[in-house]
Amino acid sequence: MFTGIVEEMGLVQALRSDGDGRRLRLQAARVLEDLKPEDSLMVNGVCLTAVEVDRLGGQVELQAVGETLSKTTLGALATGMRVHLERALTLSTRLGGHLVQGHVDCTGRVVRLDRKALGMEMEVAFPAQFLRYVARTGSICLDGVSLTVAAHARQEGGEGRAQVALIPYTLEHTLLGGLRPGGALNIEFDCLAKYVEQLLAHGGAARDTGDSLGMDALSRLGY
Repeated sequence: MFTGIVEEMGLVQALRSDGDGRRLRLQAARVLEDLKPEDSLMVNGVCLTAVEVDRLGGQVELQAVGETLSKTTLGALATGMRVHLERALTLSTRLGGHLVQGHVDCTGRVVRLDRKALGMEMEVAFPAQFLRYVARTGSICLDGVSLTVAAHARQEGGEGRAQVALIPYTLEHTLLGGLRPGGALNIEFDCLAKYVEQLLAHGGAARDTGDSLGMDALSRLGY
């Protein structure tokens, strides 16, 4: 589990084939402080497993399977590119963003960028089937960055659309400020919305505990 607060930007040093997947060797510093093999590291919003950690050399090697490469933007990484990095949460970590699993739902693309007096507004497009998980002032994770939905999401041209506001600090400390229209993004929608949907799909009944939350009760709670 992660927060969507980028700790640092790593550098892709090498890529090599590994069966139908890939090994990614990254240069980093801060995230290596307590990282060890088998730990999780989020790379551009994707949870990967560290297989080698070289603190003295400032390098970490991670494994990405073929399915991950085909469903995210990691398959398009090249040597010399920079990536967002975040270590997994601990029980004592401040939760500055929102609960992020590192399980990318889909890729989207930037359709509009508007410079503002303070920061930037970005609109992203994604498959319409995910539109139900987007709420105004709710959370969304783009390339591993926790952001707030700034306007009502809508459907346009068969796609879902959402707008987010990027403050100067985010533009300075992430790669989002360098995106251009047409640029691809990994998107993870709010996991809490998915759990609520699952409850509704099963009538809200928790049979193993004897509790009965029910759809009417969920409706009264605002879901």
